[in-house]
Amino acid sequence: MSLNLSNKKILVTGIANSRSIAWGIAQHLKAAGAELAITYFPDERGRFEKKVRELTLPLNPTIFLPLDVQNLTQIEFLFKSVETKWGHLDGMVHCLAFAGKSELSGDYSSITLEGFSRALDISAYSLTSLCRVGKPLLSNGSSIITLTYLGSERAVPNYNLMGVAKAALEASVRYLAAELGPEKQVRVNAISAGPIRTLASSAIDGFLDMIHNVEMKAPLRRTVTQDEIGGTAAFLMSSLSSGITGQVIYVDAGYSITGI
Repeated sequence: MSLNLSNKKILVTGIANSRSIAWGIAQHLKAAGAELAITYFPDERGRFEKKVRELTLPLNPTIFLPLDVQNLTQIEFLFKSVETKWGHLDGMVHCLAFAGKSELSGDYSSITLEGFSRALDISAYSLTSLCRVGKPLLSNGSSIITLTYLGSERAVPNYNLMGVAKAALEASVRYLAAELGPEKQVRVNAISAGPIRTLASSAIDGFLDMIHNVEMKAPLRRTVTQDEIGGTAAFLMSSLSSGITGQVIYVDAGYSITGI
């Protein structure tokens, strides 16, 4: 059995630019034969739309729509469009997270309720809301994946609130897997990626130190690439991973197994 996603209809969220992990995933899915629906964040000046449209043009996405996950109307319109165009969905890729820069450093106890609620809404609850609205369209044996990081279970300097959000996201993966598995064999998993230079990671103070630390201590003595995350995502989207659900798959050059 080989990795084949031909005729699979897959939704990919979270592409912002060529350094996005979601971009690496989308390329692998397309290379394996998948037909893609791609979303972008609708900023006021339309910069993201233009950038993501130009970037993803070679992937020939069937659906290209705005998605602000704090806007229920946009979520519902996205899945209505999927229903109209495809009639069903074979997979979803959730690569969405946000925390203010001030919430990624300093004392964790100084984080405001407003900042906490926003980060948990965008970074964790959004997976739940996408699954709730998209659930009727999920085909038998479909797959859902999201992205997380080791800061969900360890106190990582300058990760702060995002670590808490990722912990909530990982718990959501388990509960969604338990909910969605029995009826249609829908699988839900998370990829815990090692640190990669992206637009989002640039907001983390000392991020380059995190990279260097991994390069010194990980068993493979390096960090990972977009391509490696994309390959794992394609595997989790395929029938080759049909027995895997509710799991956090570490793609971090082995860093997560190390001690002091």
